[in-house]
Amino acid sequence: MSGFGSNYQSGGGGGEANRLQKYSHTIGSNIQKIIQNVKSMQQLVNQLGTEQDSPQLQAQLHKVQQYTNGLAKDTTTELRTFKSLPAPAGEEGRGWRMQQDRLTKQFTQALNDFQATQRLAASKEKEALKRARAHSDSQYFERGGSTLVDIGGGGGGAAAAAPGNQQQQLQVQLEQEAELDAIRERESQIRQLETDIGDVNQIFKDLATMVHEQGEVIDSIEANVETAQVNVQQGSVELQSARQYQNKARRKKLILLFILLIVIAIIIGLIVWSAKSSK
Repeated sequence: MSGFGSNYQSGGGGGEANRLQKYSHTIGSNIQKIIQNVKSMQQLVNQLGTEQDSPQLQAQLHKVQQYTNGLAKDTTTELRTFKSLPAPAGEEGRGWRMQQDRLTKQFTQALNDFQATQRLAASKEKEALKRARAHSDSQYFERGGSTLVDIGGGGGGAAAAAPGNQQQQLQVQLEQEAELDAIRERESQIRQLETDIGDVNQIFKDLATMVHEQGEVIDSIEANVETAQVNVQQGSVELQSARQYQNKARRKKLILLFILLIVIAIIIGLIVWSAKSSK
């Protein structure tokens, strides 16, 4: 790299040469950071849906993903400025242009890997969300069933167990709220991830604008733009379907709860009627 700036500096362009070197170093360093962060993300993503999965792991993945997304945006700005700087004439100018092209290709490859990891993370997060919803629904039915059995156990037992049932129902409600909070948090992370995938898609478009002279590079970038658009749209549709599913599940729970209350009222009425008849 130092050879690029030496002749230019002797010709009175030392300031521009220093700026070229500065941007080249910054962009190269950012690309290496993105590559390292993607490797860290891949390790975290591989643990999603396993016994190692936890809210802490998800938070760490979200943090690294967000930082890398911001770093990619900053690198795009740096690269745009780098390409706009006047390059020296002759052989040295060709050397700088080769360096710009090399960094652009490295950045594009790093973005490819980053976006692929983002998509894999989104896919695994959605699967985990489906499992969490299914678990929440199954727990609801199991708890509702056990409440019916306790209430129907007998006249005196039902009256004596009422305070205990109330405490149990409160505990169940608290557990359900905690599960719903976890589901909402995961939904929020998925929405943010889909937004960040869209940000990377925009970066691909910006790169395509910057390197429109290089046909080979532009073809690669445009292919990624098209793929990213399809995945983001698909993700949005899946997320909307997930919300509709959750709303239906909640309505179903309310209906079942209403039916449960009616059944309880009927049982209590039968117990009272039976007690009066026996007298």
